[in-house]
Amino acid sequence: MTLPTVSETPSRLFRWIVLIFISLAMFGNYYAYDSIAPVFDLLKQQLGYTDEDLGLLYTSYSIAAIIVLLIGGYIIDRFGTKKSVLLFGAICFVAAAVTAASPELWIMLTGRFLLGLGAEPLIVAVTTALAKWFKGKELSFAFGINLTIARLGSAFADWSPSWAGAAFANWQDPLWISTAITGTCVAGGFLYWIMESRAERRFSLGKQGETDKFEFKGLYKFDKSYWYIVGLCVVFYSTVFPFRAFAIKYFIEAHGTSREMGGLLNSFLPMSAMIATPLFGLMVDKIGKRALFMTVGTLVLLPLFLIVTYLPPGAKVSLWLPGFGSFALPITLLIVMSLLGIVFSLIPAIMWPSVAYIVEQRRLGSAYSLMTLCQQVGMAAIPWVIGKLNDTFAAGPENPGGYTAGMWVFTFLGLFGLVFSYLLWKSETASGAHGLETIRDKT
Repeated sequence: MTLPTVSETPSRLFRWIVLIFISLAMFGNYYAYDSIAPVFDLLKQQLGYTDEDLGLLYTSYSIAAIIVLLIGGYIIDRFGTKKSVLLFGAICFVAAAVTAASPELWIMLTGRFLLGLGAEPLIVAVTTALAKWFKGKELSFAFGINLTIARLGSAFADWSPSWAGAAFANWQDPLWISTAITGTCVAGGFLYWIMESRAERRFSLGKQGETDKFEFKGLYKFDKSYWYIVGLCVVFYSTVFPFRAFAIKYFIEAHGTSREMGGLLNSFLPMSAMIATPLFGLMVDKIGKRALFMTVGTLVLLPLFLIVTYLPPGAKVSLWLPGFGSFALPITLLIVMSLLGIVFSLIPAIMWPSVAYIVEQRRLGSAYSLMTLCQQVGMAAIPWVIGKLNDTFAAGPENPGGYTAGMWVFTFLGLFGLVFSYLLWKSETASGAHGLETIRDKT
């Protein structure tokens, strides 16, 4: 009897369809995470929340992420990406509904906690899936496309005061809209399940391999370059995401913008990252010099928060966006938010794919989980710190200077990023180095 022919690998078209479906899950994930920021001022005005309470909405998310990521990598390595993407996507959907359900702070914190339980392992599962489906010179570009689609979710959340302006008469309706959009996490996970199941029957995808349980005693097994990458990710995530959390409220109260303009300004961070991430991915796939890219990016990051704090917003520039009409945006704030997005894009375009080259395949789930866990430690602390500082210095429309202390926190974090960039560059350009600077030769 003649056995049916099995293709060695899926076609390029098949793999790119897979990429679209798992990126759809990421779209909903990112929207859910960022949907709370446009209602920050409403939560303060209508429910009496303090800035510390607002910071805790992000801190509770990160605490949950820290807890689940201790075992999330093992779950993904043990049960596979298709089950993991669907499971964690469903948790995100439930979390969004809980967040919108009640004005009680503890219930809203519970919803954000549930979102952390689902969203961060979902990101790890998708990242692991990308490393499974894409190899060599395609990998960084695939990461870039995935993040471009995901960050559309962030941009749509920032734009929601414009396209769903009527819903912002109260704090709750925008969060119910978020719940509906978060349904794409489930839809994307289900479609990815179908595609991977078909691929398992038609193609030779290789064995899952022995799973690697996350254990602290095994952390020494990772190369020092991995730990420098982790340090850079912690710095960038602890800086950019907490700033985005308060940015719309900050623009409204410190620079006198409308909520629509504040949301549009905030969206320039993910929008510029959407464009820059795949471009950087293509560049480093071809020319290498990954550590050098990170060093330059960190140098650009350092002065941005002080520019926002101490320089005037500047003259306004008129922009027209389809569906939004014309906006007159302060040019200083516009440039700063765009540069923040560009330098932040270096992390997914350069650092994330690099892990796949310096960590063996069977440990990727655990490596990405550990990296994400460390990021969440910083992201758990910084939003609470910023909120506490804002309350301590009475930050608000009557006292815009109260935001200055928080901006200095972000700047000091950038200094740590410069240290890690230098250590990574020194490690990878040393005699006999076998890591990031030689990736181009390996692929």
